Amino acid sequence: MEDITRGGQFLVKETKCENVFTPEDFSEEQIMMRDSVKEFVDKEIWPNKNRFEAKDYKFTEEVMRKAGDMGFLSVAVPENYGGMGMGFVDTCLVCDYISGATGSFSTAFGAHTGIGTMPITLYGTEEQKIKYVPKLASGEWFGAYCLTEPGAGSDANSGKTKAVLSEDGKTYSITGQKMWISNAGFCSVFIVFARIGDDKNITGFIVENDPSNGITMNEEEHKLGIRASSTRQVFFNETKVPVENMLSERGNGFKIAMNSLNVGRIKLAAACLDAQRRVTSGAIKYANERIQFDVPISSFGAIRYKLAEMATSAYAGESATYRAAKDIENRIKLREEEGNSHQEAELKGVEEFAIECSILKVAVSEDIQNCADEGIQIFGGMGFSEDTPMESAWRDARIARIYEGTNEINRMLSVGMLIKKAMKGHVDLLGPASKVQEELMGIPSFETPDYSELFAEEKELIGKLKKAFLMVAGGAVQKFGPDLEGHQQLLIAAADMLIEIYMAESTILRTEKLVNLKGKDAVKEQVAMAELYLYKAVDIIALRGKESIISFAEGDEQRMMLMGLRRFTKYTNMPNIVGLRETITAKLIAENEYCY
Repeated sequence: MEDITRGGQFLVKETKCENVFTPEDFSEEQIMMRDSVKEFVDKEIWPNKNRFEAKDYKFTEEVMRKAGDMGFLSVAVPENYGGMGMGFVDTCLVCDYISGATGSFSTAFGAHTGIGTMPITLYGTEEQKIKYVPKLASGEWFGAYCLTEPGAGSDANSGKTKAVLSEDGKTYSITGQKMWISNAGFCSVFIVFARIGDDKNITGFIVENDPSNGITMNEEEHKLGIRASSTRQVFFNETKVPVENMLSERGNGFKIAMNSLNVGRIKLAAACLDAQRRVTSGAIKYANERIQFDVPISSFGAIRYKLAEMATSAYAGESATYRAAKDIENRIKLREEEGNSHQEAELKGVEEFAIECSILKVAVSEDIQNCADEGIQIFGGMGFSEDTPMESAWRDARIARIYEGTNEINRMLSVGMLIKKAMKGHVDLLGPASKVQEELMGIPSFETPDYSELFAEEKELIGKLKKAFLMVAGGAVQKFGPDLEGHQQLLIAAADMLIEIYMAESTILRTEKLVNLKGKDAVKEQVAMAELYLYKAVDIIALRGKESIISFAEGDEQRMMLMGLRRFTKYTNMPNIVGLRETITAKLIAENEYCY
């Protein structure tokens, strides 16, 4: 089992480019699947964008039924429960391409297929799965997920909703209030989390949506974005639920909630990818058509700068998301081969890569926001108008940094989980961290290395960035030990370093694999994007590393670590950043769309 990558190990192990999966590795079946999803979106969703913006909830439900007829809701469901039983990469692929046109539909789709259906597939008994999953997979029924309460948001386990067992021991009576429930307005079944007695942890239940059983709802919420995704408060007043509808076992609800969110996080990252491609393509087309000072604005450096950055973020997001998706898929397969049930294998596979899922959720949700923001800017005054798709893309993007665990929570989780893995011995951080300490005490080499091979310097730099992280995080752990959890600003700075390492490395590895396949000249734009992304990552790591070091270390230790940070973030040959952006944008403008 040791020859396969474990979650978080990217930090201490060198990954070879032939061992990462990239969008260029899609099989013929995957390409056909992608194209049928794109066709569906271009026919059913994109032309009707105005209906979503006009809060046409019925239309969202209608398009969800059509998605069910096409089989898109059943990709991740095992075949024996009426699904397609496809792999984890396929699931992410469908989620990616079905989500690009409007956040209203992608939220409905994600809430139903992810947190609405998946808890039953992964935690349900055989009877529960046979009863509910086929209906959810076909779109005959829709699912919703009731975790958040007015007083329980990020602190999900503090919910007040109660479940009381009847005297005859046959039903639970659920009472409480849930809020921000996606799909509430048209769902047939809820996954509800409630507390039994004074249990430390909440418990999950499958609750059918029957208004005569003490279930009422508030009106639809009026939201900044995702306007046609149904979002309501749901009230349970002594709602009777048969004991056999408990999900997993008593007190297991918090675990179910957290593991469901892990899967939700990588899928949310995937769901932001096609949105970036579409926004970038829309901005390119507009920049090519818009004439100012007698030339298209796409000829201006200020605009070209933006387009290059937008495309680079999208390319990096794809690289990292599909890398992690395939790692999870491999892990699931391995566990199934070892005799685990599909349920167990999928749960453990995703849990293994929970760090990467948190990293991706943060990085890609912030990239789509920046992308849409720059999209508005390129459109100028028109971008601010509802007549162009940019302002709705910007509004829809905003929720991605909040749901499935806020980006602040996910930043702290990524580093917290890494430290826990180190404590359990799943990732050896202490060995490499003490090696970095020794290296700092030694005399640096002044030889000029041979960087003649493509990406030789970049890959060495990635290795040094990992050392920078180990030095800073290791220093913080040494100083604060288990109390580090209370130092959120340091955790968040360390998380930013971790995120940039994973994203930059994924982008370099994808591009190196592409160069090996097609030759450097054929993919010079991708090479430029990999180099541009890394350059910016180095800057962020230097900045966040410095901020941490000067906040927790002093005297000689501080001087030593700052010197190490400079050494670990230093280029031998600086890239020509303006030149890289020009290379990237020239092709975008010629192709008149995001073409990578």
